[in-house]
Amino acid sequence: MNKHVAVLMGGWSTERDVSILSGLACAQALRSSGFQVTKIDVDRNISSVLAKLKPDVCFNALHGPIGEDGNIQGLLNIMGIPYTHSGVQASAIAMDKIRTKEICSKAGLSCPEGSSLSRNDISLLELEKRPFVIKPKAQGSSIGVHIVRSKDNYVPFLKKWSYGEELVIEKFIPGRELTVGVLNGVALCVTEITSERGFYDYTAKYELGGSKHIIPAELP
Repeated sequence: MNKHVAVLMGGWSTERDVSILSGLACAQALRSSGFQVTKIDVDRNISSVLAKLKPDVCFNALHGPIGEDGNIQGLLNIMGIPYTHSGVQASAIAMDKIRTKEICSKAGLSCPEGSSLSRNDISLLELEKRPFVIKPKAQGSSIGVHIVRSKDNYVPFLKKWSYGEELVIEKFIPGRELTVGVLNGVALCVTEITSERGFYDYTAKYELGGSKHIIPAELP
């Protein structure tokens, strides 16, 4: 009998909509490969749902907090259900931009200059040399990212801030958006991503026509 795969998607993070799209695509691919598939729009009763369903494995298509920060991984560990992607520790570290930068820096990798700042101390941003970037500590898909340029007023942006009490502040480094996929341990060709939006933000990533992919990238 083919394995029963529960595809976890949706959830309640700011990346819910993207997760739904990912989950539907993954479910279709798994089903076409012969697996028995159940799609689950994750809510706070997920442990009860999984206990009743008893899948052989969970395919994690969740995006953002809960799905990528070690929470769902920890729950699945406790329940003894195998799952795809990284485990608790790797997920928790990778979702935390501050901890990730610390580890990368200690490993000798170059990282943008920056620091963390409490939301209560935003007046200290006036001391930052512009341009600089404001980011949430633990969000994906460029959600909450704001580039503060020479004449920008960041106060209205931060008044609407809903991404936690800790901000990541980094020096803005202009450049090209280049990415390399890895499949089965083999690096694929370099892809350049371009957008008319100033940087590769949420809209550029997910809306039709928001960006262009140049494959392979034109490199010197």
